[in-house]
Amino acid sequence: MKEIIQGFYQKKHFWTRLILVIAAVILMGFALSWLLLVDLGTDPCTLLNQTISTRLGISIGNWQALFNTVLLIFVIIFGGRNLGFGTLANMFLVGYSIDFFSWIWAKVLPADLFTSMGVRIAVLIPALVLFILAASFYMDVDMGTAPYDAVSFIISTHLPNVSFRVIRIVYDFVVTAIAVLLGGKLGIVTVLMVITLGPVIEWLGNIMKQHLNIFDD
Repeated sequence: MKEIIQGFYQKKHFWTRLILVIAAVILMGFALSWLLLVDLGTDPCTLLNQTISTRLGISIGNWQALFNTVLLIFVIIFGGRNLGFGTLANMFLVGYSIDFFSWIWAKVLPADLFTSMGVRIAVLIPALVLFILAASFYMDVDMGTAPYDAVSFIISTHLPNVSFRVIRIVYDFVVTAIAVLLGGKLGIVTVLMVITLGPVIEWLGNIMKQHLNIFDD
């Protein structure tokens, strides 16, 4: 528990990292609000949260906060590492940012805007790029891992002979399958994210570490 508490604040360039991680998770929510409008798929975690929140009749922000709190308790019980202010930011700001921006889009955008596949693709590409870049910043600022991601690390510690990349792909696949079984819509973007999101974020993270010294402890 002491290591977990220390992980919240014992970081070089703490305030710069904190500002970046808050900005990153808000941008993730912003990008996801567009991906939900485009309706061609999201990341597995958001797909599951969207599916369950819709079935329960509550906002994705409220459900994600509840779901992440339960996951966080599980992670702490099983000795999860790499928790910090980034963990809390991801737990609450992503979902509520989705709610906030979705509310704005419902007020200002025409109801039939996304009936055209051309428009959907035109919005999808920059939204997807923004989400991946924001997720990379969030991960590589090293201010803590989201409870959803921390579960995969816990699984990895119990399966030391299995590549983490394989574990993460299987983990995301299982979450996606659960979402679909609960009535979620499987989109091409979700399939691509299951296969490529982890490696792409890892690749971008390596590039960032080479050019941004704030990630150096």
